Amino acid sequence: MPSNPLSLDHSFIPEEPLHPRGAEFFEQVSGMLDGQAKDPAAVETALPDWDGLLEKIAGELYRISSMLIGEGEESIGLIEQVVATVDLPACHDHLEARHNARVLLGAKAIALLAARDASALAAPAGEDSGPVSCIEDDDLEAAGVTPAELEEMITGPERHRLRDWLEGLPVQLRVIFVLRSVAGLTSPEVAGLLAEDGGPGAQDWTPDAVRGTFRQALCSLASQLIHTAATR
Repeated sequence: MPSNPLSLDHSFIPEEPLHPRGAEFFEQVSGMLDGQAKDPAAVETALPDWDGLLEKIAGELYRISSMLIGEGEESIGLIEQVVATVDLPACHDHLEARHNARVLLGAKAIALLAARDASALAAPAGEDSGPVSCIEDDDLEAAGVTPAELEEMITGPERHRLRDWLEGLPVQLRVIFVLRSVAGLTSPEVAGLLAEDGGPGAQDWTPDAVRGTFRQALCSLASQLIHTAATR
């Protein structure tokens, strides 16, 4: 086992900064959203990069949404709902705003998937149910997946392979993998979203059950990587 195992309750995909000026730019944006009328020319002068930032945020949300529910109009619709609902002025900084948008997107995606199939997100029947994971404790690399490989699968030029793999996963595994590894939500956060929005059968999701299911998904991904390498 590696001497410094990577915790599965922390994000292991580096986040690309939303804007070079980070918190300073977010504070400037928040000041423009105080409910008071603004001169359009003044807004345009103060926030020359606003349109580009919105496009970047929307792009991030679409990547997550399309992995959860598929490409197309439904994913676009979810993003529009999130953008219209998330309370930017209430956020302390740009990191909290990004996180809150992802939590809200996760909740809406889970509710939509539960509406499609009421049993798709049911919680495991017990602690010992389901296949045994190839990962013990928090050792990600024990599954044969390094953080660099996972990042490459998510953001690299062959990310279509990840999408093909995701489409073959059971809904539970797909949702938990995407929300944990791509959206960067914690196991307690994902368990809470599933319990609240995943339908009647999802009320018993726990952080430990999410961790176990996430490990199963990572083991499946490791098998996919091994298969891909063998067929090249």
